Amino acid sequence: MKKTKEQIHYNMSRVKNKDSKIELILRKELWSRGLRYQKNVKDIFGKPDIVFKGKKIAVFCDSEFWHGFDWENRKRDFKSNQDFWIPKIERNIERDIEVTKHLEEHGWIVLRFWGKEIKNNLNKCADIIERTVRNGKK
Repeated sequence: MKKTKEQIHYNMSRVKNKDSKIELILRKELWSRGLRYQKNVKDIFGKPDIVFKGKKIAVFCDSEFWHGFDWENRKRDFKSNQDFWIPKIERNIERDIEVTKHLEEHGWIVLRFWGKEIKNNLNKCADIIERTVRNGKK
């Protein structure tokens, strides 16, 4: 069933930019391990999803759709409004690269996880973060 523009607009307006499911499950796991963090810190470039400020570690939970997972193959999936969606997602990809570069140039360790990584390998993702927090390196 094809959706109207109004239905699509409504659905897209409901997409969360913080406290998404992937963020919540990862944060819950980190908290259960005794790791204390800040979330969605506005005064840090790129507004990381999870921050260990004293250790200068920024964690991003990237959803596949918005951040362009497997982009070269996926961009062919857009059947309508390609002139809008393709540049939008490509700009998000560019911004992610810019944010990572900026933070790393300022001494931050940046960890990025795809949503499906978090869902399918929560412990592995949390292990990487915990090891980085405890050791201070990737």
